[in-house]
Amino acid sequence: MINKIDVTKSLPQEEWAAFFDQFSEYNTGRFISIEITDAELRDEELIQNDSLMAVIYDRLDKGHDLVIEIGKDQVNYAHMIDSPLEISTGENLYGEIIAIHIADAVGTKTLVKLEAS
Repeated sequence: MINKIDVTKSLPQEEWAAFFDQFSEYNTGRFISIEITDAELRDEELIQNDSLMAVIYDRLDKGHDLVIEIGKDQVNYAHMIDSPLEISTGENLYGEIIAIHIADAVGTKTLVKLEAS
């Protein structure tokens, strides 16, 4: 499932916190899907067409994890990614982000797909 969207831009780690702050500001309420691929497990779709509340990255000195919060008025589900190593985005022809790909330290890959706005 994960390789259906081409990754077009890798984000430097020093930009992650600011990127996700701005991303959350502009995409809160947008419908997303979350898929994971784990070397030991199979592909799994965790969320399908649910409302994004926020994506929060805690820097290396603050815990070094990333949390994707799902819900409309309150958090109904939170997906945590410990020790992300690489974050890349996929964009459409208009330069809009349609996907975020996150690889973590244990080899799990998370794909966040954004529904058309």
